[in-house]
Amino acid sequence: MTLAISIGQCSITGPRPRNEDFAGAVTPTGETLDAKGMLLAVADGVGGHAKGREAAEFTVRGLLNDYYATPDTWSIAQAIDQVLGALNRWLVAHAARTRETAGMATTLSALVLRGTRWHLAHVGDSRIYLYRDRDLTRLTEDHTWAHPELSNVLHRAVGLDARLAVDHADGEIEAGDLFVLMSDGVWNTLGDGGIAGVLAQGGDPDALAAALVMQAEAQGAHDNCTALVARVDSLPQAALRDRLAEAVRLSLPPRLNVGDELDGLRVDAVLHESRLTLLYRVTELESGDARVLKTLRDGADPDAIAALVHEEWLARRVVSPQFPQVIAHRARSRLYYLMTWHEGASLRARLDAGHHFDIEQVVKLGCSVLRALGTLHRLGIVHRDIKPDNLHLDSQGVLRVLDLGVAASDGEDFKEINNPGTPSYMAPELFEGRPASESSDLFALGVTLYQLLTRHYPWGEIEPFQRPRFGEPVPPTRYRPDIPEWLEAVLLKAIAREPSARFETAEECLLALERGAHRPLALPRRPPLVERMPLRLLRALLALSLIGNILLLCLLLR
Repeated sequence: MTLAISIGQCSITGPRPRNEDFAGAVTPTGETLDAKGMLLAVADGVGGHAKGREAAEFTVRGLLNDYYATPDTWSIAQAIDQVLGALNRWLVAHAARTRETAGMATTLSALVLRGTRWHLAHVGDSRIYLYRDRDLTRLTEDHTWAHPELSNVLHRAVGLDARLAVDHADGEIEAGDLFVLMSDGVWNTLGDGGIAGVLAQGGDPDALAAALVMQAEAQGAHDNCTALVARVDSLPQAALRDRLAEAVRLSLPPRLNVGDELDGLRVDAVLHESRLTLLYRVTELESGDARVLKTLRDGADPDAIAALVHEEWLARRVVSPQFPQVIAHRARSRLYYLMTWHEGASLRARLDAGHHFDIEQVVKLGCSVLRALGTLHRLGIVHRDIKPDNLHLDSQGVLRVLDLGVAASDGEDFKEINNPGTPSYMAPELFEGRPASESSDLFALGVTLYQLLTRHYPWGEIEPFQRPRFGEPVPPTRYRPDIPEWLEAVLLKAIAREPSARFETAEECLLALERGAHRPLALPRRPPLVERMPLRLLRALLALSLIGNILLLCLLLR
């Protein structure tokens, strides 16, 4: 069963010479419905301005079009904010061009229905209501100021100010819910009691939208009247937003050995096995192409299965030569997924084999990883486990980032198979329980490059379940004096204890590596002694100093 919504809308000019309201909805199907949901929006152009209608229509059409072009890995709030931010900038710039377009702005109330949850975005004094079990709840707050001569004055609208602040809220959907989006011409005339009274009469969404608008007109509405009604007819059985969730119903394959065949795939080698996961190198018998098959051990729990599905979902959306690509396999009868195979070895395997990375090679590898991280972060994905084991260098010298098994995305919160991260590469804030971020990914890369150059960790190896104390890191030149000063500055900035002292983005760190000695970073200032010494030690020194002064004073008094 999928999410099924019935939608109806009605808009009339009323006593105004022109209808400045605009409403619209997008009702996708298939994967787009699961990933992005249904989007509904109502806008009311700011009254008294010739271009109010144009602002309303431009904003609604722009949101309905561009929201579905944002990455699936973005959260709903992030996607809407990015789209509305661009639309707002255009309106502000366009309004400043001529006298005729001055003041061009609009309210906006938008609603996304996805899976079993609703999410709204709101600016201005249009409204969104939820009618459930004969109870009417207003979900939005009006952005107006009281005025002695006017009924209200907007202090927030799309196009009103260069900086747009959008209200967001979300909640659970229930079958039978009615969501009603309306302009102030309707709600200001009917009031909450009148709106509830119309909805209580029942009917299909088109009839309800028309009844709300006509009732408002009959009661003397002084503005355009627009209503959009969405009725929830059925909900999906699972909250997973992607059709890959259907893979949960598949059974796990048995433990495979070299030579075994499954769905037209022959196992050539067992690449890796952990407590939960299994990786095989397989050959597609029909094409002869080598692939990597990833699955779970038989008996894996539902959380592990959901995490594997999520990993495949993320990997499908990271289309880049710096990552293995997911291969569609129509004959799949068990729970696994296929990736491209690349001959080569991980950086960890090369370190273990005794390979010594020179400075030029490490800088080149660092630039490659930063480009890959930039791709992930722009998609709203945090890797959470950057380390030499997950960086693969193929026989052609192309570096790829592996294993999105514990990656997190803005768009959905899935449970991971393992605790995210490897202690020796984890940023200090992660040990305090703070969530992983782009900054912690860059920290892990800094530790990785440090290790490739020196074969040491900045704070020594950290064991699982250990709560380390992060003092000053050992400068990499202590182990390898030939590291140039500019590169040491980049590494120390990447692994700074405080996130605010690190690079803000992968692109900023990449620029520092690419500039190198031509435009070097300054070495970070060494903190004063009072910041580096623990409080207990300072207290002990002060106590000893006090005792010494007392002894000296006693000697002088004699």
